[in-house]
Amino acid sequence: MTTRFAAGACVFIASLFSAACGLADPPSRTFLCSYGFKLLDIPTDKTARVWIPVPPDNADQKVTIVRRDLHAATLCEEPKFGNQILNFDRTTERSASITYRVTRHEIQGRSTVPSTRPADLQALLKPDSKVPITGRFLKLVDGKTLPRDQMALARFLYDVVDAHMAYRKDKPGFGRGDSEWACDSGFGNCTDFHSLFISLARANHLPARFEIGLPIPSKHGKGEIPGYHCWAWFYADARGWIPVDISEADKHPEMKEYYFGNLTADRVAFSVGRDITLVPRQSGPALNYFIYPYVEVDGQPWPAEKIKCSFSYEDVD
Repeated sequence: MTTRFAAGACVFIASLFSAACGLADPPSRTFLCSYGFKLLDIPTDKTARVWIPVPPDNADQKVTIVRRDLHAATLCEEPKFGNQILNFDRTTERSASITYRVTRHEIQGRSTVPSTRPADLQALLKPDSKVPITGRFLKLVDGKTLPRDQMALARFLYDVVDAHMAYRKDKPGFGRGDSEWACDSGFGNCTDFHSLFISLARANHLPARFEIGLPIPSKHGKGEIPGYHCWAWFYADARGWIPVDISEADKHPEMKEYYFGNLTADRVAFSVGRDITLVPRQSGPALNYFIYPYVEVDGQPWPAEKIKCSFSYEDVD
């Protein structure tokens, strides 16, 4: 066993023991997270209809709004995944921002959010439009003996994805979270890694789900957040929901053992799921995933390149 493997394994085992015995609260990080955007090139006589995700307040993260510069917004919840959504219109003002105070807890071994209902687990065995449960991606496990134990199976699939994929964004096509594309290309970003894992898990009767949010730089202080980050969860009957962050494991091999079952506190989750129908319902198709503002003008989706996002963080001592 290598030193890196041993260290990571010890962290994971210790975290499981602490979580199981309730010895101590997990480490946490408190920060301000600002979510802003500006709409570009919308005609002055048009009204923009806007939906933005709202980070949930739950056992994994405590969230409160400390500032917001938008008015007449409606807070809604979509029924499929329970995501919180702010919906509002922009007439003359073409920008908005919200600042949240977040205390995010490290996940040690499993989520403390209440377990999912059996009916929801069955839904999380079904395919999404870009996350199938049959297809070419299954060649990655062809001829291999898959473990029957759920934890062992999840670890096996975690290793398969990590071995097959490289974290790269130097060629077009990445970032859509398309399992077949990820299998064919062998590279991509976090959405591609975790879509492939979810497809493999569901295809082998292991419920799995997608979660997306904003990454907070590990160095404390303040600064810009360049974009989103996502990770995945699988459900083991004896344990509940267990996280994996395979793209981070690929970028930081010394953390590979840790990222099977643990998540650092350097993040804030905004939404879960794929193929999301918003509330109020959008005129366009279901969203592949939901982290950036979604905008419609005259019932048509406004191009993503004409929505300029700005995200930042500041640690709270």
